[in-house]
Amino acid sequence: MRSLEGKVAIITGGNSGIGKATAKRFVEEGAQVLITGRRQDVVDAAAAEIGGNVVGVRGDVAEIDFHHRLADMVKERFGAIDIYMANAGVINLEGSKTVTEGEFDRHFDINARGVFFGVQAIEPLIRDGGNIIVTSSLAASKVLPQHTVYAGSKAALAAFARNWALEFKDRRIRVNILSPGPVGTEILGKLGVSEVDRPGFEAHMAGLIPAGRMGRPDELAEAALFLASKGTFVNGVELIVDGGMHLT
Repeated sequence: MRSLEGKVAIITGGNSGIGKATAKRFVEEGAQVLITGRRQDVVDAAAAEIGGNVVGVRGDVAEIDFHHRLADMVKERFGAIDIYMANAGVINLEGSKTVTEGEFDRHFDINARGVFFGVQAIEPLIRDGGNIIVTSSLAASKVLPQHTVYAGSKAALAAFARNWALEFKDRRIRVNILSPGPVGTEILGKLGVSEVDRPGFEAHMAGLIPAGRMGRPDELAEAALFLASKGTFVNGVELIVDGGMHLT
């Protein structure tokens, strides 16, 4: 029997990168999956690529109303869910001296506020014994150049998750943090790394990682699957999946 047979999962930011790879893996393991993203065309394309039992919904996690609309839709369509993966995020690398108020707010609105109010809205719909996975980052615990604001927005998630693990204990809802290191996803383009420059960038990053390479989205998806299914006695932990980069 597949490990998520009959389960229902929500993955925010499931239209690309780690989120999309995880949605695909969850579907392969028998789950019905709802993915969200900010652009309808990208969400639709991801849903078509994933195939199977997947539904795509457009929405911005920075907007509090979106979480309530999503909760209403989920309640009507599924009744309840088993897994909520707060994965949507944004990153813009910049030194502290040049960060604008707008960029600061954007990082915290999406990376921290969006996660907090998403869990607040969806938690009542999670079945007893279900679980929440929060996607953070290695940057939350390891100092990396030009990551200050991004790191701060992601560091908040560990505090949220640890508190939720105790707050939701009466319902046996597990809450864990998935913290990736450098992963080869579409986000590299958003960081200004062109296709021409990508091999050189990846080679540079590989030199910083004991595993000798960047991670793959499917490897993070396997880690998320473990937390969602096999890790039944894992609660309130941060699972760092970075090829050992945190050791350097």
